[in-house]
Amino acid sequence: MRFEDLAVWQRSARLCGEVFKLFQGSRDFGFKDQITRSSLSISSNIAEGYERDSNPDRLRFLSYAKGSCAELRSQIYIGVDIGYIETAQGARWAQETREISRMIHGLMNRFRR
Repeated sequence: MRFEDLAVWQRSARLCGEVFKLFQGSRDFGFKDQITRSSLSISSNIAEGYERDSNPDRLRFLSYAKGSCAELRSQIYIGVDIGYIETAQGARWAQETREISRMIHGLMNRFRR
């Protein structure tokens, strides 16, 4: 199986695209940079971890992806609070990060066996 076939990678890449699209015109370069980087980091670390040759390496990169998922969720809450992200959109994205995080955890458990 390729990382591109993983539902968790597909969902995280889709979420990243949505974040990038919302913030493409933002003039708040600091916030834009931080939220787009954390969203990109999720799918990137899933891909990198999945392609590694050892389970400890895979687990390390999947752990990074899970951490980036929490970082993105935190930034979503802040983005909603300061009016950069609509409340309904933020709620959908926050829920998606929770689900992606659970999926990453499940993938990690596969490599722990």
